Amino acid sequence: MDDEQQRPVRPGPEHGPLAGFTVGVTAARRADELGALLQRRGAAVLHAPALRIVPLADDGELLAATKEIIHRAPDVVVATTAIGFRGWIEAAEGWGLGGDLLGRLREVGLLARGPKVKGAIRAAGLTEEWSPSSESMAEVLDRLLEEGVDGRRIAVQLHGEPLPGFVESLRAGGAEVVGVPVYRWMPPEDIGPVDRLLDATVSRGLDALTFTSAPAAASLLSRAEERGLLPELLAALRHDVLPACVGPVTALPLQARGVDTVQPERFRLGPLVQLLCRELPARARSLPIAGHRVEIRGHAVLVDGELRPVPPAGMALLRALSRRPGWVVPRAELLRALPGAGRDEHAVETAMARLRTALGTPKLIQTVVKRGYRLALDPAADTKYADAP
Repeated sequence: MDDEQQRPVRPGPEHGPLAGFTVGVTAARRADELGALLQRRGAAVLHAPALRIVPLADDGELLAATKEIIHRAPDVVVATTAIGFRGWIEAAEGWGLGGDLLGRLREVGLLARGPKVKGAIRAAGLTEEWSPSSESMAEVLDRLLEEGVDGRRIAVQLHGEPLPGFVESLRAGGAEVVGVPVYRWMPPEDIGPVDRLLDATVSRGLDALTFTSAPAAASLLSRAEERGLLPELLAALRHDVLPACVGPVTALPLQARGVDTVQPERFRLGPLVQLLCRELPARARSLPIAGHRVEIRGHAVLVDGELRPVPPAGMALLRALSRRPGWVVPRAELLRALPGAGRDEHAVETAMARLRTALGTPKLIQTVVKRGYRLALDPAADTKYADAP
């Protein structure tokens, strides 16, 4: 998407702010909720869970950690997810240890990462000692370190993989850390949707890719590496497809690969969607063409605020024309821009006819006989866009 941008045209009241954009969703949990929020704002959604959650109710590791906490009380227990905390209590009840575990948790300092975890704690008849307003594990860590952790025994209900930096920081401060692995992240049983999501990202068929957990980001990167697509995936996320993470911990696997991400101030799904509603329209190319305001989005175009869906071949042509608006683009160059068009320049004429029909305003694109096509850029804009790449 081009750096040379003007204020985007707002869609009419019948269109959401994400109309014309395609957003990828990698979440396993709450994917339906995130997808619904995006679709309600007009986005097309491509969902492929990059992992699956495997409960460890029958796992010896969780049983051993539970017995250890019952027999030797920690000073603090950190509950990180509602689903994990509930699963822990349910597993303990299944082993006949529910009463003992709840009794022990009543005696210790119980920290909850956010309101959903607080709800799970209170549903179990317990009361949390403290919960951060930011819902951030970083704030939980800061509080523990400020209080001093040297010589203290701290139990941490882990996500599917160890929390990056959290356990290490506590141990560096002198704490003894007991991990409570309530569930694990595993690769999805059906890898097909993930591969389709990767292909769509690499081919720039997405405008944004969302991540709600660090394991999902790590899993997608791992699958790309297995397929030999990692360089292409990283290039797409660095330059064309917007990577949006629910928070800084989620972003860590991407940042480790040199990918900058956007994150909402509050680490929740709603603010994540609101962030995309601001970022994606701001990245769209907006041009004054033939007396109309044209905004080029992912799979559609806004013409004077009216949403006009455009086929993939037409979008490929339009993007090629918009790189140098007002300049003539030869048919041979447009042919190269068409996906799988081969060598027949007649394919350009066919796709161009369909593009003009989709736009509903044929005069937006001019035919220059024996040379090619150009966007009919308004004369007043010629100077501004003359050196566009």
